[in-house]
Amino acid sequence: MKPVVLAASALIALAIIPAMAQPAAPQAAARPNALVEFPAQGGGKLTVTTPAWKDGSDIPYENTQYRGNVFPGLSWSAGPGSTKSYVVIMQDTGAIVRGAPILHWTLYNIPASVTKLDAGMSPTGNPAGSSYGPNIRASAQPYMGPRTPAGPKHPYHLQVFALDTTIPAKADITYDELTGAMKGHILASGEVVGLGSVDPTAPPPAPRPN
Repeated sequence: MKPVVLAASALIALAIIPAMAQPAAPQAAARPNALVEFPAQGGGKLTVTTPAWKDGSDIPYENTQYRGNVFPGLSWSAGPGSTKSYVVIMQDTGAIVRGAPILHWTLYNIPASVTKLDAGMSPTGNPAGSSYGPNIRASAQPYMGPRTPAGPKHPYHLQVFALDTTIPAKADITYDELTGAMKGHILASGEVVGLGSVDPTAPPPAPRPN
């Protein structure tokens, strides 16, 4: 092979190698749960509990989609004196869909005088003045409990936010619109976490069509 051809081949190879060695573009990090993504001003804290389970323990199947989807009940300590409303956001951080934890339930404009949602609350039993926000299914959705798939347990975060404002009610409000309206207005926040698992008595899911 002639020296000119060899030199040209070497130059082409040197040009190709760096291109092949380029690292893949980094994947966008998944969004954290709301409590982490939208911290309270000054780190204000709410104590959040449910009568259905202790923080960090298993969620009873009655409070899941497997058996009844019964609302577990939720209580929280009162926010600061300037609290105008509360927001509740429930997320499953054990599964990421479209770059974020699965959104199970949102309820906003809970009056400042309310610090408890009764166990077994019906879809129409939310406090007067409050509105259901979106979940992963659609807008304006009531409580949607876990339906954890087989495998490791998933942590479900029931998060409560005390705001110094109310949020303009909108039937089709999105998660980003809701949390955007919360920014700069969160006085205190807290959560109770429950672990969800597959119900061993549940029938297997129907096969997906080919």
